[in-house]
Amino acid sequence: MINKLSRSFSGKTKQERKEVFSDLLLSTVMHSDCTNAKLNGKSHFVFVSASPDGKILYQSREKKGHEGIKGTPVETYYGILIHDHDTTFYRYGSDHKECLAHILRYLKDSTINEPELKWNQQMRSLLQEMIHFRNGIPENTIPDPVIVAELEDRYRKILQTADEEYSYEPPSDYYREEFNLCQRMNKLATNHLLFLHNPMVPATNNLAERLLRNFKRKQKQAMSFRSAESIEHLCDCMSMLVMMRQNDENNLFDQVAEIFG
Repeated sequence: MINKLSRSFSGKTKQERKEVFSDLLLSTVMHSDCTNAKLNGKSHFVFVSASPDGKILYQSREKKGHEGIKGTPVETYYGILIHDHDTTFYRYGSDHKECLAHILRYLKDSTINEPELKWNQQMRSLLQEMIHFRNGIPENTIPDPVIVAELEDRYRKILQTADEEYSYEPPSDYYREEFNLCQRMNKLATNHLLFLHNPMVPATNNLAERLLRNFKRKQKQAMSFRSAESIEHLCDCMSMLVMMRQNDENNLFDQVAEIFG
């Protein structure tokens, strides 16, 4: 940053990032997520968009929500969006898949905080079984509809158990998170279970989360950025460097040197 290398690299790869942007819009499935950044001690945000075939774009934004999505691939995307439960994303794309890794963590918390209930343990075991079933299916193969129907029926029955348990013993004002989760899993059941029907849809949003961890590590090193341009240039550089590292045939140093060439 002192030698303005990130600014220079960002400028020299502008056309490449435009092509990545276009490729993401054409992807059938796209992962999206955002994380906090620090700009002079205040909140800033970094969005990441990624496709399963390795197209990646980090983008810096002053705000999150709809304002943050403006100018990202998500804004004009018409495919299937994979994301965490952020209702903002439901205004974009043609369909949605919620990350089950988050749901499993929420259910684990529920078993600790609500040990007297049965639905949370049953649902966690069922989701793990569903993921295991899907992982055992060859790539691009449609899952057996009979097995899928049986799994979905068990899913609905467990939610019925949850309704009965919460009716008998309503959640306290102190702890309502898993009650809200139960309601959400019922309302958005098709978005939680879409991966059982579409072989191109993964069960989790781990791809986007792993990519954001790269930025979080840089954030810890920098502590707090002094200008929005610094975050933007870093995002531009990370977009290109992460994709370059996926190419095992070419040396990363040689690829970067060629751009500066």
